[in-house]
Formats: sequence, C-alpha cells, structure tokens
Amino acid sequence: MSLAHRHDLKAFEHPHAFADDGQARRERALVAVTSLTLATMVVELLVGWWTGSLALTADGWHMGTHALALGGAVLAYRLSKRASQRPASPGSAAGYAFGGWKIEVLAAYTSGLVLAGVAVWLAWEGIDTLRHPRPVQYAEAMAVAVLGLLVNVASVWLLSRGKDDGEDAVHAHAHHDAAHHHDHEDGHGHDHHHDHNFSAAYLHVLADAFTSVLAIAALAGGAWFGLTWLDPAVALLGAAVIGQWAFGVLRGTARALVDATEDPALAQRVRERIESDGDAQVADLHVWQVGTRAWCATLSVVADAPQPAAVYRQRLVPLAWLRHVTVEVHRCPGATRHD
Repeated sequence: MSLAHRHDLKAFEHPHAFADDGQARRERALVAVTSLTLATMVVELLVGWWTGSLALTADGWHMGTHALALGGAVLAYRLSKRASQRPASPGSAAGYAFGGWKIEVLAAYTSGLVLAGVAVWLAWEGIDTLRHPRPVQYAEAMAVAVLGLLVNVASVWLLSRGKDDGEDAVHAHAHHDAAHHHDHEDGHGHDHHHDHNFSAAYLHVLADAFTSVLAIAALAGGAWFGLTWLDPAVALLGAAVIGQWAFGVLRGTARALVDATEDPALAQRVRERIESDGDAQVADLHVWQVGTRAWCATLSVVADAPQPAAVYRQRLVPLAWLRHVTVEVHRCPGATRHD
C-alpha cells in the first residue's frame, strides 16, 4: 500500500489581517492625543489641589474620562492587530475567524455609550441648575474652559492629521491599473469604509471642544451681562448635540457587530461579474464587513456548464475591497450533460 499523498496547501492559505494602510497613522495620532490629555489631567488635578479649585479638579477628572476613552481606542487597535496575527488553525479555538476588527468596533460602541452617558449627565445638570440656580466663579471657570479648549483644538488637529494621512494611504493603495481603479470606484464608494474606532475617538474630542466653546460663551454672557441662565441652557444644547452624535456611533457600530453591513452596490457588482458569462447564476450570496476597508463574500454558483471555483474567484479580483471569497459551485439539476 502506498503512503498517503501529503497535500501542499500553501497556494490556498491566506492571512486574515484586514487592517488598511492608514491604521498605523491613526493609532499614532490617538497615542499623541491620549498623552496630551493625560498630561493636562495631571496638571489640572495638581493645580486644583494646590489652589483648592473645585472647578479645576472637576475638569481634571473630566479629562481623565476622555483619556480613558482614547486609551481604550488605542488598546483596541493593538488587541485587534494581535488577534489578526494569531492563526485560526483547524480545530483550534485560539484564533479569530476573520481577524480582530470587531474588537475595534466594540471599543467604538463602548465609546458611543460613554458619549450617551455624557449627554444624559449634561441634560440632568442643565435642568437641575435651571430649577435651582447656583453661584458660579466666572473668572476661574473661564480659565478652565479656555485651557480645555486649547487642549482639544490641539487634539483635533493631531487627529485630523492622522485621519488625512490614513485616507491618502488608502487612495495610494487603491490599486494597480485604471481598470481595477474603475471597478473599485464604481463597485464600492468610500463613504462606507470609515474606521469606527477612530471616528468614535474623534467624536469624543470634538464633543469636548464643542462643550468648551459653549461653556466659554455661556460664562462670558453670565460674567459680562448677568445672563446666569445661559450656563444651564447651553448645557442642554450641548446634551442634544452630543446625544445625536452618540446615537450615530451606536447605530453604525451595532450594525457592524451583528454583521448587518452588507453593501448593496458591492453585492450587485459581485453578482454581475459572476454572471457575466451568461450561464452562471448566483443562487446564494452573503457580503459582510471584516475590516475598515475589507469585505468578505460567500456565494453559491449554479451553471449548466460549471467552471472550477478558481475561475469564478478570478472574476472578482478587480473588486479591491473584497478580501476573502468562498465560492461553492453546482451543476444545474436540469442541465443536459455532454460528458
């Protein structure tokens, strides 16, 4: 009896790390902003303790919550990268089926919950202050608000640079020749491929900058014109805007977490390319997101004269964002056999 043939699987194996080229830049930007936020937190807590300023102490802890959210985004990137590099070997539960992208999405979802909590807290404080006005130390509070605004403007600038660099890298990556580029643009617009994790962190910083601007306006109105009601009124306005941002983050990330992110345009392009020979028909098709700019597809093809699965896979190569494809091929039950 001859020894069993040992199959060479190298040609059929592929990685499941779907990070795009701009992720490293976005991660570096988040690390820089987290460090800046932590430094500001420490300064405010120390100065608040030294001067006895409750406003500075409160803002210091507020900075700490943002540092926690931003640090969580950085941690999610690193856990996702580690998970994606871990092989998903047959019979092993140690690997991740399609990489660690959902760790980032989960971090963004958590960040959205924190933003929603901030909105609820602002609304509660605003309503309570309107009902029970309290004295405000305008000069001290203004100094804290200006400091917070400067830190957040610097943070927005740092994150914007990381965001732009990432987009440039994606466009540079976005492919080989004019025909492929055309298919990429037609088959899949860029609007659906944002980084949930980075976007949620960016919204945290924008929300903080937004509330700082509103606070400065309200404090100026109270200090100079005696409009004490402006402070709680502005808090309610800020709560409404931040709540809307939080809802957007939660809606997008929740859909990604339950694989409800199929792109109809990409699915249609898959169907058109598979059925381009006039014989094959797609009987079953699933397209879902597995990375910031990476999608998977599983499809069942039925044909009178079926081709090898590799032939149908080759038809999908020009779809740049389609990174993992599984094809099942069947002969049509009613087909006339000529072999």
